[in-house]
Amino acid sequence: MFKPVLSLLPALFFASAPALVHAAQEREAWSISDTSLRSDAAGISLPQTVGGLSLTKSGEVSNGGKGIDNYAQYLSEDGAIQATLYVYLPSYADGSLAAYMTDRAITERFGTKTRRTAYATAPIAGNANRAIRAVYDGAADGALTTAAGLVHAGRWLVKLRVTGPTERRKEVLAGLDGMLNGLHFDKPQSVQPIAPAHFAACPSQDAADATLTAQASETLANVIDTGEKAAFCIRARVQTADGSYDVLQQQKGPNSAVIVPIDDAGTVMAFDPTTSGTGYQMSIHSVGQTELFGVYDRIPSPRQIAEIIDGKDPQTAQARTTAHYAANGEVTMRRADAAQ
Repeated sequence: MFKPVLSLLPALFFASAPALVHAAQEREAWSISDTSLRSDAAGISLPQTVGGLSLTKSGEVSNGGKGIDNYAQYLSEDGAIQATLYVYLPSYADGSLAAYMTDRAITERFGTKTRRTAYATAPIAGNANRAIRAVYDGAADGALTTAAGLVHAGRWLVKLRVTGPTERRKEVLAGLDGMLNGLHFDKPQSVQPIAPAHFAACPSQDAADATLTAQASETLANVIDTGEKAAFCIRARVQTADGSYDVLQQQKGPNSAVIVPIDDAGTVMAFDPTTSGTGYQMSIHSVGQTELFGVYDRIPSPRQIAEIIDGKDPQTAQARTTAHYAANGEVTMRRADAAQ
């Protein structure tokens, strides 16, 4: 059964030691020169000192040794301003959607007094509209200002977080802008245009329950590019034990693909039309992998989607096939019924 993973915010910003991979594996994620930190697999680097902040530690959040889920923490000299650079390889790479989910995670984590005071595009290396830059004031009952940046480069996403005391807001913003300006990409052309996502309500949809069929799972090629550069509308909002989730549908007609972004760590549930046109393939995308589940005869109802997220849907089978992605682009397919 599917269960969502936790948000990146507590794991990255506060750098909880048990959640991070130890130094023995850091060499797989980063290489460090006299002046910069570099993710060799992604071809992305940042100076060790930038925007009044200095590198203090780096490593991997998950997938130890694979170099696909990497973090680096920066601090001001007195430690009051903390920043995180995060370079990761989600199987569903959508920069606008990642920024949207980061926005939700920040406002949910830091309380109702948190105000988003900036949410717009920013340039990278002189090219306009290559990053999303967001600023939040009044966080933690007014004690903190926090800011975020998001860049989509090829298969990789780059997330930046900078947080500090409200009275040092200018330094927080200088840190974020310095990090955005300091990013270097081996392939500048890989940095994709990006814009904040805004979703309107979809036209009214039939919300009848779906049935899990006996159809074989689709091939990976039929689900991997779901939603890329697509416009979405909000089909429904579902409430679960862990919170609410938006059910988004491609604006290509009533039978188009549906996705449910689960967290700011790159987890996305998807329901893709089968090539035969007789059902919808369920898949779960996350950092470094895509899991292919069963085929439903229609889009599951909001109630069913909530049960799937909570791990309570009696129909949802285990993943039949899982695709594992390496930093070099290789994909390994593993079937659930294959010998271990």
